[in-house]
Amino acid sequence: MTITAPTSDSDAGRQAFVRANTELAAPPLLPEILLHLATQVTPLWEATEASLAACNLPPPYWAFAWPGGRAVARHVLDDPGLVAGRRVLDFASGSGMAAIAAAKTGAARVAAVEIDDFAVAAIGLNAAANGVTLDVLRDDIVGRPLPGIDVILAGDVCYERPMAERVIAWLRDLARGGTLVILGDPGRAYLPKSGLEALARFAVPTSLDLEDREVRDTTVWRLLGED
Repeated sequence: MTITAPTSDSDAGRQAFVRANTELAAPPLLPEILLHLATQVTPLWEATEASLAACNLPPPYWAFAWPGGRAVARHVLDDPGLVAGRRVLDFASGSGMAAIAAAKTGAARVAAVEIDDFAVAAIGLNAAANGVTLDVLRDDIVGRPLPGIDVILAGDVCYERPMAERVIAWLRDLARGGTLVILGDPGRAYLPKSGLEALARFAVPTSLDLEDREVRDTTVWRLLGED
């Protein structure tokens, strides 16, 4: 199987690429949610960095259900009172699974924010597959105030130091202002060592092609306003 570049640099072209190179499936731990994912029967599963670069494609992070995001989505589905009737933003949304979970559990309004055009395309398709409505935004919002947002969901944002430091400082500012900030983390190196309240823990099945073990013990945290 080989990866081919999208036929056009448009929303429709990117959505066609997502459909052609993924499989609609429910990831482990989330039987309620269908996502367009890279699997062992789709070209993206074995795509190399070189093959993607040859097609001028960014890494397809959106095509995998990462454990931090899966844990957040599972926790939201298990405890809908966290988001019911509230305005929710899913930061670095990837496939949109946490946003979809929030929409399914009664959030008043849900925004899924990404900086990758293909992620935006995938989120739109995934929302449609699950019969929910999301505001899908392509933007770098880190550092901005978020008036009107009650809850922020974020999965797996602490895997690189520069991103983690920038994002956590911003999220703490928002938490100090009264926003509920929920993080999902499977033990990444740059998770803060303090200023966290554990809400739930999950054993998340993973693939050795993506992680260093077949199960990641993943915690859903509330990020506090102070270290």
